[in-house]
Amino acid sequence: MGVLSLQGDFACHRAALEPLGVEVARVTLPADLAALDALVIPGGESTTMLRLMHSNGLRAPLAAFARQRPVLGTCAGLIVLGTSADRLPHPPLGALDVTVERNAYGRQLDSFEEVLEVPVLGGAFHGVFIRAPRIGRLGRGVEVIARRGRGPRGEVVGVRQRNVIGLTFHPELADDSRLHEWFVREVVTAPRRRNSEAA
Repeated sequence: MGVLSLQGDFACHRAALEPLGVEVARVTLPADLAALDALVIPGGESTTMLRLMHSNGLRAPLAAFARQRPVLGTCAGLIVLGTSADRLPHPPLGALDVTVERNAYGRQLDSFEEVLEVPVLGGAFHGVFIRAPRIGRLGRGVEVIARRGRGPRGEVVGVRQRNVIGLTFHPELADDSRLHEWFVREVVTAPRRRNSEAA
């Protein structure tokens, strides 16, 4: 599995994945994507990330990768994967049909932690929000996988559209690897296993 390593907290995702038995590769150039089964786009500065993706020639290869293989985007990674967000130097990849509001809760000092409802994990998960974005419009086919607050009125903080996952928070900082484990097991491995059994 690759972790986009242009900028941001890519080392924390690596630290969360390797204990699960996942071999992790850094991605900085288009050629790095060739041998990967899946990709993580970490949190960081979405403006800087998009500028570096543009200058490194990664934008089109990353968009093509997300159409075919599993991708997990956290915080800035969600912004990069969405269809639109405010004040970006380049358009996001459009791999996840959501509109995202950047820094929606305020500055760094307004960062917070909160227990979330994550049905794909069977219940609660400790969410770490750092200058977090907020998910606005959800497109057709976008499934909600995590909320702040209980029930259907809780704020959407995690979504899935086919093989693309977007989270407004940082599971890699939670000292709890269950979301990474779920991504590996249910989004990356399970479809390959089903395809193999059907062949």
